[in-house]
Amino acid sequence: MLNKYPLWKYLLVLSVLVLGLVYAAPNLYKPDPALQITGESSAQLIDEDIMARALKALEDEGIEHFGEVIDPQGRNGLVRLRDAEAQLVAQARVSRMLGDGFIVALNLAPTTPKWLSDLGAQPVKLGLDLRGGVHFKLEVDVDAAIERRMEYYLNATKRALREERIRGYVNLDKRGRLETKFKSESLREQARAIVAENHPELVLDRQDEEGSWNLYANMTEATRKEIADYAVSQNLTTLRNRVNELGVSEPLVQRQGQNRIVVELAGIQDTAEAKRILGKVANLEFRMVAKLEAPQSEKQRYEYRSADRAGMSEWLERSVILTGERVSNAQASFDQNGRPNVQISLDSEGGTAMSRATRNNIKRRMGVLFIERKYRTRYEMQEDGTEIAIKTPYDEKKLLTAPVIQSALGAQFQITGLDSPMEASELALMLRAGALAAPISFVEERTVGPSLGAENIRLGVKSVQIGLALVVIFMVLYYRVFGVAAVLALSANLVLLIAFMSIIGATLTLPGIAGIVLTVGMAVDANVLIFSRIREELRNGLSPQMAIHAGYERAVATILDANITTLIVAVILYAVGTGPVKGFAVTLSVGIVTSMFTAILGTRAITNLIYGGRRVEKLSIGGGV
Repeated sequence: MLNKYPLWKYLLVLSVLVLGLVYAAPNLYKPDPALQITGESSAQLIDEDIMARALKALEDEGIEHFGEVIDPQGRNGLVRLRDAEAQLVAQARVSRMLGDGFIVALNLAPTTPKWLSDLGAQPVKLGLDLRGGVHFKLEVDVDAAIERRMEYYLNATKRALREERIRGYVNLDKRGRLETKFKSESLREQARAIVAENHPELVLDRQDEEGSWNLYANMTEATRKEIADYAVSQNLTTLRNRVNELGVSEPLVQRQGQNRIVVELAGIQDTAEAKRILGKVANLEFRMVAKLEAPQSEKQRYEYRSADRAGMSEWLERSVILTGERVSNAQASFDQNGRPNVQISLDSEGGTAMSRATRNNIKRRMGVLFIERKYRTRYEMQEDGTEIAIKTPYDEKKLLTAPVIQSALGAQFQITGLDSPMEASELALMLRAGALAAPISFVEERTVGPSLGAENIRLGVKSVQIGLALVVIFMVLYYRVFGVAAVLALSANLVLLIAFMSIIGATLTLPGIAGIVLTVGMAVDANVLIFSRIREELRNGLSPQMAIHAGYERAVATILDANITTLIVAVILYAVGTGPVKGFAVTLSVGIVTSMFTAILGTRAITNLIYGGRRVEKLSIGGGV
């Protein structure tokens, strides 16, 4: 029978619409402005006493709050505020009350009902321009990474030639090449064979001078590009790991161009605090415990005492065996007795250095020193009566363990003597993140206030409402009953669009709202094609039922062609674009998919329910037919 769907198709459309309503519903619940309190280290737990101090700071300032909770693991605490405008003042007061050792971040706490959360339904995440926060653009000094690699080649070559007892001049010349000079051609050829075997990626060039046989080694362009890419990728990983400490939901850390990284932290207004976390410096040093019975000068030893290691006090030698830069991987684990430890993997150079140091010091003790750059905060009153926070950096040194070396260590071993699994996890995280592979500099920074974000949301919603109203008026006046069907399908399209973005975890940005506005206009485009085709078929003398059938069947191919080409463009925009362009591409892509479903299946289902299965003399489709 013409224009009648089987039952399963009606159920399909209804099921999709119900699911869309469920997963779009959380966006109706406005989130509460909140403060999230976490420790600077994972070992710092948030307890009732800390929360009480935070609440007292809010009460002293007269800031209304409610719904304070501590997560079951004690990792963070959350305090909801009544007024979003009070967030910045509340953050400053709580930070002052708690002092150093805590991070107080701005956040938005969801108010989604539990039954929706249990179904996995969450509101759409908001980007920096809608929620407020900080935006950084950092530049990676890839030239420094290349220089560091050449210094590695220099030291490795010096060591290899020394082991083979080949004497010669080894240095880096003004062009950054590895320059070696020998007094005979045979020595040069021996050195050439060693360098070629150890570093096949280097290009070698012989040059002779009077009384000197020279060998120059340099990296190929491919190797330089590989090092530069590695430096940016490693810094990207390091920064991603570091921003996790801020407690910000959905931070954006992505590469831009060849040597730049963009960091966007929605909800953070304290630029200095964010820069401090991004530039956080922490490292690990392995040093031998000094032989105090042997006469040593102060330059040869280093005293370190730890107050949080049961009064453990050791004299450590000043010379460093190796640092955390040589750590290629680190994983938190447990030993056979259930005590937390960190499994360490070193790179080839680190493994060699560790083996050389430990095989000559059996039965001696080796200290593992964790050094972290921290800041002390003091407050000064300005002449205008305002109080500013001044942060002074210092290095906090923690002696993790000082075990006896029982046998020579290699590239893999474990660090024991840790207090808790959380401490082991944090140490492993810092070591995995590692030191930055190349220096970074802040080339751009800006702050988007929460009030501006709220204004962007208001204007964005208003633009969608105006666009939707104009489309509704046009469709109803021009296509009558069929226009009403198109409007219902358009409403369903917006619900499905928001629901789908919530499900996939997409972040809504201001350009994304522009994509939604464009989707509203384009969503009825398919219906216009279908309805115009139905009018044409009626003018050609087909019966109403046949005209409906032919209109839908013959317009589908054109609709698919038009939408698929637009979808391809949207995918390309997402692949090559950055933040704002990606936001536009996401909503455009999702909108195309949902609009095709509602325009083809949705309006057809409504039309079939109205006209299908009965004799119809005339269609209410406007245009005089």
